[in-house]
Amino acid sequence: MNRIAVFTSGGDAPGMNACIRAVVRTAHHFGKEVIGVRRGYQGMIDEDFFLMEPQSVSNIIQLGGTILRSARSHDFRTPEGRKKAYENLKSQNIDGIVAIGGDGTFTGANIFMQEYPDISIVGCPGTIDNDLYGTDYTIGYDTAINTAMNAIDNIKDTANAHDRLFFIEVMGRDAGFIALRAGIATGAEAVLIPESKTDVDNLIHVLENDYKKKKNACIVVVAEGDDTGGALKIAERVGKTFTEYEIKVSILGHMQRGGRPTCMERVRASRMGVAAVKALMNGDKGVMIGIINQRITQTPFEMACKTHPPLDEEMLEVAKILA
Repeated sequence: MNRIAVFTSGGDAPGMNACIRAVVRTAHHFGKEVIGVRRGYQGMIDEDFFLMEPQSVSNIIQLGGTILRSARSHDFRTPEGRKKAYENLKSQNIDGIVAIGGDGTFTGANIFMQEYPDISIVGCPGTIDNDLYGTDYTIGYDTAINTAMNAIDNIKDTANAHDRLFFIEVMGRDAGFIALRAGIATGAEAVLIPESKTDVDNLIHVLENDYKKKKNACIVVVAEGDDTGGALKIAERVGKTFTEYEIKVSILGHMQRGGRPTCMERVRASRMGVAAVKALMNGDKGVMIGIINQRITQTPFEMACKTHPPLDEEMLEVAKILA
């Protein structure tokens, strides 16, 4: 393997740049050239390639977002689009790829390798949702939960000053990992997540008990994919019967994707980038690099995408006991 490509795809996540940097510098350490692909799979189709040298990734480890940019490609979902991508990759003498992204990225990579098995792809899990099987933490998750925690802490200050009930929506369309950890870390009165059905009557009961304890304010953290329809919907339902507090809603949104990656994020992403290049050099393909119990692991793309990591029951119990 002489030439390796690297790209980022899907939603951006803090730490992606640290992973890109690790891929480039590891490849050059072993005497391999690296081609950067801008805008993910669409960049493959559009031949948006450029040669990456070690100096081209200087001073990016601390940056959020991705210097390679990201895009969702409808063209790549077609056989014609994938054929064009393959032809462009071969014209650049690329025979190995590091794909940094989430389940959509790896699903696309799996299909592509079935059609064109002479190109090897190894993935690094880049998604703030932490919803990929085969790693304890994905790239972006640690930064996202810290961003959410800091925002909720700030909201609590104003909530306490005005006797307010805040419903704070965090990202997590299909998974409640961000909501659960951020809720525990900020002392939320309740955490609503997609994995558990929301009992609105019980929520109102909990909030009423908190009011009787003379709490100045209450915080409810809601994952966007909660079955009630998100923070706005649940706030509307609770507001009809619970009038003791002034009710406010804050949707944190895409601020959770941005910001400087944490120390652990940068280290984790760097380890994964190094491991991905070494895996390609060892002849591995169709696997996602992960870290479980501090050890580098490999999980087939199909398993990483289709097997939803279970929510920690002990964490759920902690959230309920401490609420």
